[in-house]
Amino acid sequence: MKHAANFLAAYEMPRPVQLRRNLFAAFFPLMKLLPARFMLDRAVDEGLLKQGGHIIETTSGTLGLALAMLSAIRGYKLNLVSADSLIDDVMLRRLTSLGATVNIVGDPGKTGAQIERVNALQEMRRQMPTAFWPHQYDNPHNRQAYGRLTEWILDRFGQVDCLIGCVGSGGSLCGTGGFLREMFPQLTMIAVDTHRSSLFGHVPGPRLLRGMGNSIRPANLWQNMIDEVHWVGALPAFAATRQLYRDHAVYAGPTSGAAALVAGWYAQTNPEKKTLVILPDEGHRYQATVYDDHWLALQQGWPLPVPSGPETLERIEPRGEEAWTRLAWCRGSTEDT
Repeated sequence: MKHAANFLAAYEMPRPVQLRRNLFAAFFPLMKLLPARFMLDRAVDEGLLKQGGHIIETTSGTLGLALAMLSAIRGYKLNLVSADSLIDDVMLRRLTSLGATVNIVGDPGKTGAQIERVNALQEMRRQMPTAFWPHQYDNPHNRQAYGRLTEWILDRFGQVDCLIGCVGSGGSLCGTGGFLREMFPQLTMIAVDTHRSSLFGHVPGPRLLRGMGNSIRPANLWQNMIDEVHWVGALPAFAATRQLYRDHAVYAGPTSGAAALVAGWYAQTNPEKKTLVILPDEGHRYQATVYDDHWLALQQGWPLPVPSGPETLERIEPRGEEAWTRLAWCRGSTEDT
């Protein structure tokens, strides 16, 4: 047990990658292990989770995998709720092999089925009233978990001028950026979202790119920390993911590709700035999709060359899966923009 815990404590941390002279990456094998472990530890401290206890959560996959790994070595029971548009057979087998029970709801609109998933989870809570719900979207321990990443960044890179990361729950970007900004108030924070995600004002709708974006606005997303928002469609994210592997041997998922695309452009246009980008997971889950040429050829609009830069918007405006746009957010809110 102790050795397994030590392994996961090491596995939750990233590896450093230099992508350009002034661009560095924190490349995680599974970033969600960091908040998952921190939220469970705090629940134990607060008496919310007992030895052999029960955990329930909704997930699109990676937080669920992190909870399943921790539950397996700590002896917790785990029930997860996901949607058929979010979870693939490979991830499902990994979860169930670790002992998790997965309840999958239908999502014909391919929007992520947030309401249906929450309804299913609330029904579980009624049936299992003592179960612990990490509630990653609103739990402040999600953001606070990234203090360990902040220490890692400072040890390796010192002061950074710009932090770039994808947004789903808001925990990684707002958590890490919040700690860094306490020391470097001028830090620029850039959020990477996707079209038809409600995080920064789009009306939620079908999204091809998974692992980022959301159909709700979590409490852990603090919009007033963000200087600039980029919306990256699935196709430029896929192209950037393949380029990241081809040019740097970084075998990452498409959310990492989207973040690297934005970071590469920012670092090139701001050569005097030291930029740090968070790459949240590896690409093994996407061997049959993003890393499969046949699957890519079936996607409408593919092939698409890696774009050289985004289209700058004057107002919030969703586009198609082939588009990459940006908007100066100026530490405001959806209501201000």
